[in-house]
Amino acid sequence: MDAIDLSLVELLRGNARLSYAELARQVGLSAPAVHERVGKLESSGVIRAYRAEVEPEAIGLGVTALIGIVEDSGGDTDDVLGAFRQMPEIESCYFMAGVESFLLKARVGTIAELEQLIVRLNRTPGVASTRTGIALSTKWENRPQPIEPPTP
Repeated sequence: MDAIDLSLVELLRGNARLSYAELARQVGLSAPAVHERVGKLESSGVIRAYRAEVEPEAIGLGVTALIGIVEDSGGDTDDVLGAFRQMPEIESCYFMAGVESFLLKARVGTIAELEQLIVRLNRTPGVASTRTGIALSTKWENRPQPIEPPTP
């Protein structure tokens, strides 16, 4: 990736709906050249997806929980991950160093729904225990870090 690719990524992280013409204007290339570069960034996996960022409470997901998972020593990690993937309430899953094997970010509508999710997690083969924290509010999330140009 060169400096222009980094600029394109930075612009799209700020607003993925920018047109190729607008991207081209901002990076000083033609729209077809930008289209080709963005296509390469997509096909190489640098750009993974385009999404609408919504307010969770506006769509009925007012409870955010961070759930640490201690894996059973006899459990199969792939099976545990497969079970987590089947739970739509889980937005993110991180493999961790330390006592807890995974850290999950889950969003649900109510505390009762969170309780049901925790019960399902604890009944999942390969899960020894869970530890849950409930977010009182979200100050920010998904904040992109500035991209530093490569040093020559």
